[in-house]
Amino acid sequence: MENDIFGNAILDYQLGSYTEDIKTYSSLDEEDVIPVPYLFRKFKVMPSLEQRALKLCKGRVLDIGCGAGSHSLYLQEKGLDVTALDHSPGAVEVCKLRGIKKVVRSDFYDFKNQTFDTLLMLMNGIGIVGELKYLDQFFTHIKTLLKPGGQLLIDSSDIIYMFEEDEDGGYWIPDTENYYGEVTFTMEYKKQKTKELAWLYIDYNTLQRAAQSSNFNCELVSEGEHYDYLAKLTLNLQ
Repeated sequence: MENDIFGNAILDYQLGSYTEDIKTYSSLDEEDVIPVPYLFRKFKVMPSLEQRALKLCKGRVLDIGCGAGSHSLYLQEKGLDVTALDHSPGAVEVCKLRGIKKVVRSDFYDFKNQTFDTLLMLMNGIGIVGELKYLDQFFTHIKTLLKPGGQLLIDSSDIIYMFEEDEDGGYWIPDTENYYGEVTFTMEYKKQKTKELAWLYIDYNTLQRAAQSSNFNCELVSEGEHYDYLAKLTLNLQ
């Protein structure tokens, strides 16, 4: 697990060897920290959007990008049939150690031949898409994982607030061909760094248009306090 920066950090915490947090560096010229203990949070201290999403889960659930497994663990304790999915070996090991019964190590696009009533992608899980141009590929694969009448629950953020606002209430966005929510970042833990990763933050209107073009209904379930939101997507069967 030499390059499994995220997995190494949460596995250290699980095994009682927590000494530092994960540092992140993004193309937005921001340095930030992911507090590792926060990834092990209980339901009562989760953001309201996450709580709402977990309460909407039904039937057989796939927790995509499960991380330390806090969402999966809550759903399992509530009696739901949940599968925790992550490509990180460390994350998979942590989920097993925390008692999650169904844990799968796989890249999202390599996971096939199973269907679910609820697909869960929290903590900006749609970030794995990387760039807007890959949304069609993303939705195509989502369709193979959904049971008839199934739902995809996603939270994300409109990061327009990170750009300078002008006197008219607009924003100064760099003049590039890229969508402003397309970000690259690296993670650092114990002096080891990941390679640069592409990550997508998507505003709700852009998500809704992309979803509709792929024959999904897209509903704004709830909005958070800081440009974040929870959306529910279902296939349009008409």
